[in-house]
Amino acid sequence: MNMYTLGINAAFHDCSAALVCDGRVVAAAEEERFTGIKHGKRPVPFTAWQLPFHAIDYCLREAGIVLGDVHRIAYAFDPALLDQGSVTPEGDIRLPLEPSLRGAPRDGHSPWDPLFLCYVLNAPRQLAAAAPLHLAARFQGATVEAIQERWVFLDHHLCHEASAYLASPFQSPAVLTMDGRGEGVTTSYGHFSAGEYSRLKQISMPHSLGLLYEEATRYLGFLHASDEYKVMALASYGRPAFRSVFRDILRLDDNGGFALQPARLAERLGPPRRRGEPLEQRHMDIASSLQSVLEETVLHMAQWLWRRTGAAELCMAGGVALNCVMNSRVARDGPFERVWVQPAAGDAGTALGAALYVDYQVRADGRRWVMEDAYLGPAYGDEEIRRTLERAHLQYRREDDIASAAARLLAQNKVVAWFQGRMEFGPRALGSRSILASPLDPQMQSRLNGLKDREDFRPVAPVVIEERAHEWFDAMGRAELRSPFMLFVYDVLPQCAGRIAAVRHIDGTARVQTVRREQNPRYYDVLRAFEARCGVPVLVNTSFNTRGRPVVCTPRDALEAFYTSPLDALAIGSFLVEKPQ
Repeated sequence: MNMYTLGINAAFHDCSAALVCDGRVVAAAEEERFTGIKHGKRPVPFTAWQLPFHAIDYCLREAGIVLGDVHRIAYAFDPALLDQGSVTPEGDIRLPLEPSLRGAPRDGHSPWDPLFLCYVLNAPRQLAAAAPLHLAARFQGATVEAIQERWVFLDHHLCHEASAYLASPFQSPAVLTMDGRGEGVTTSYGHFSAGEYSRLKQISMPHSLGLLYEEATRYLGFLHASDEYKVMALASYGRPAFRSVFRDILRLDDNGGFALQPARLAERLGPPRRRGEPLEQRHMDIASSLQSVLEETVLHMAQWLWRRTGAAELCMAGGVALNCVMNSRVARDGPFERVWVQPAAGDAGTALGAALYVDYQVRADGRRWVMEDAYLGPAYGDEEIRRTLERAHLQYRREDDIASAAARLLAQNKVVAWFQGRMEFGPRALGSRSILASPLDPQMQSRLNGLKDREDFRPVAPVVIEERAHEWFDAMGRAELRSPFMLFVYDVLPQCAGRIAAVRHIDGTARVQTVRREQNPRYYDVLRAFEARCGVPVLVNTSFNTRGRPVVCTPRDALEAFYTSPLDALAIGSFLVEKPQ
């Protein structure tokens, strides 16, 4: 009899669900893809009650089961690890009538924590009774009592850790997780060896790399817990002129750790930038300084972890591990021979980690799955796509070879939306829900940023045939360049820079995705077909979405994004849709 384990992330942002069956991942998805609300929700206490019902519905549907068929339910946050001082002996909570009058959080605790705690503790009942009407059929067969019997709350950082070591290709890796905060922990160091995981060290609130980066994101006029990747991109345009300021804020210790002093960025660096104001060189230098000190800090942590474990390999997770520039610095200058980063490193990945961890503990017979790709979301067949196209009264044509048809348009410098196969899990579009373009035109970056209404400084990324990647990008001394999840940057080789100018960032790097045919045949074939026409096995790959919206999920989403942006063509399943000239 199959054993199903459902993982849920809902406490903060990027709410998600994952389903594991007997050690193998059946499905994983983020709620935002189904609701159209980016990040699923904002990470505030009032939203902790929301569960990712649409993502759960999808995971159960992919397995052909209902909620009553699930044997274990793992929630990626443990309320028992929060301060319980607000709970009375009778089991009630003490909540100030006006919590916002109590001021800013102190020592990591907010006056809103009792409300947050109440919502989290009631999640099993919410799952049993609050599914939207149109999804209710999938949530049959499980009473409140049955759900509570199968339910387990897990340490948030344990879920980050498990999402790394139980999904990676490594047998005995060191593990490093870094994010804003969990129940109180912000950073963890560990080692997976001989089938067992041990946490060696942790750092707790208020000392948090993720929250410092969030504070700087707000200071620079961007949305925190959302736009940190913009600050990383902006850093390439600056100089680390304020490095001493951030070194004073972020102080390293002799035991592989760090401590944060109050940032007080306005006091130290001058007035903050307001959203929409012009970006000045000062802002770019601040971003560069923050990025530089973050990289120094994580290298310091990695050195300690390597000395402590003696491991040859490192796994990383947590939202900070989505910083691909930092990841590359750790891989290039750090002590580990190989580095693997969970592609859903942010909080979305904790649903996957929770399900993998509980499944692994219950089965007790080892790992059965490695995360070779991130294609864990829903797919839509040609018949369903055709019905959507006809319902919209659109002109389209079926192509015997959609990859060659798309490559022909790309060679004409047209921008093609690419909707194929199972949707990606995690924040990166990796060739299932992508926008593709030629890298040959130096103006393509600007054109794509305009198309998506993005800031001018934002780079676009290349995808390259894996066996040819070392011919175009510096493999950092390694025999091969393998980067299937677009989580590392590499230098563009000088002799190639002029040929693929659109994907070369201002600092000479590119955030590379490599692809093998067995990972994604049609995606690989469009690269091959483009190379046959233009002599370059590289394309621009950016996410298929419009500003303020998550990456598309369904054929209808794809059509709405296509017709509300200046895209030239849509390759959706075996069908090609082109706009009139």
